[in-house]
Amino acid sequence: MRASRLVSILLLLQNRERMTAQELADVLEVSVRTVYRDMQSLGAAGVPLYGEPGHDGGYRLLGGFRTRLTGLTADEADSLFLTGLPAAAADLGRGTAVTAVQLKLMASLPAELRDRAGRIAERFHLDAPAWYREGDRAPHLSAVAEAVWNDRAVRMRYLRWAEPHEITRVVEPYGLVLKAGHWYLVAGGAEGLRTYRISRVVSLHVLDERFERPEGFDLADHWQNYLRFFDTRRQQGEATLRLSPGAFHRLPHLWESAMADAAQRTATRPDADGWVRVTIPIESVEQALPELLRLGADAEILAPAGLRAHMARTLDALTRVYRRPA
Repeated sequence: MRASRLVSILLLLQNRERMTAQELADVLEVSVRTVYRDMQSLGAAGVPLYGEPGHDGGYRLLGGFRTRLTGLTADEADSLFLTGLPAAAADLGRGTAVTAVQLKLMASLPAELRDRAGRIAERFHLDAPAWYREGDRAPHLSAVAEAVWNDRAVRMRYLRWAEPHEITRVVEPYGLVLKAGHWYLVAGGAEGLRTYRISRVVSLHVLDERFERPEGFDLADHWQNYLRFFDTRRQQGEATLRLSPGAFHRLPHLWESAMADAAQRTATRPDADGWVRVTIPIESVEQALPELLRLGADAEILAPAGLRAHMARTLDALTRVYRRPA
């Protein structure tokens, strides 16, 4: 562990030219005192570095010194695909490996390309969770990830929506997917191929038993097919609406793409008031109501009758609440 940290210090100084003890401590997640001890060890080993005091001071390597210790460890090689997702790497327990592999890749580049890579990192950032929402808390994610890396079966207690709510299953974890800040496990088992939301795993035990991944299984391809099937299965109903011009143009910013696209595709010619009729897919009356409430008085439900009645009851209840003195 310490040897790896010393190499990381060398690569950091090589890539950034000058860093303070506090900056090194923050990157390496150690104390400043540990950094001081590491610097003494590097100096005793003959590494040509020196420290400068003051506001603009810090540690530097003597000009021209470059380490060639850029070979990747197995964990670092495994983490290459996560170098653009530091938060996801940390969730998976690979944060340190990703930091190390980034340093080694940067150190191996010529100065011109290293500067270019640095400019890209400074200008582009991926933030996976949706607006106004935090990602799931998934305490078992790291253990699941290890099972995925090593092709080991897991026994887990899982909380689902259907009855019985809590179930215990032994599954073979094929892969993990990060979708809008939520982690999902794609796994095989006695029930076939299933998708589990990691935050709903109550407890998990990695088994000694190993499994063979299905030949030709493609996680990205499976996930796209799953999403298409999921949308088709959940949006089995339809609603007909009458929308004002303002509401119609705001739909792409208010609704998920499947609903907004359907509205654009089915819109009739504007009536005398400029309003249009549209038909949208819905999952249920209960699910559709909150989405339609976002449009306020700029939308009228024409069908189904049950959804229109549910909206009327909701508006009556809201009117009673707001007619009372505050």
